[in-house]
Amino acid sequence: MDLKIDITEGIGKSTVKLFGEIDAYTAPQLKEKLLPLTKIERNQVEVNLENVHYMDSTGLGVFISALKSTKENNSELRLVDLQDRVLRLFRITGLDEIITIDTAIRGGNN
Repeated sequence: MDLKIDITEGIGKSTVKLFGEIDAYTAPQLKEKLLPLTKIERNQVEVNLENVHYMDSTGLGVFISALKSTKENNSELRLVDLQDRVLRLFRITGLDEIITIDTAIRGGNN
C-alpha cells in the first residue's frame, strides 16, 4: 500500500495528514516531507495518524529523526489521532514517553 501525505501550512503550525502505511518503502517519502517542517524555528508540526493502520520500525525511525530535528531547531512535534495498533507500537518501544502524543481518538476507539 502507498502513503498519501497532505500538508497544510499556517503561521507557526504545519499539519500533516497521513493516509496508508508507513514501512520501509514509504518511510523515505515521509521523511523527505516531514523533516523540512521540523527545521522551521518555533513551528508546531502536528502529524495526524488517524488513517495510518500499519507502521513498522522504519516509520518509528522517521519520527525519531523528526523529534531530534525539532529539538535542534526549537520547533515542536505532536502526533494526534493514532489508531490503537500504531499507538501500541509507540508504547511498546517507550517512544510515547519522549514524543508528544494526543491519545484522544475521535469516535472513542481508545
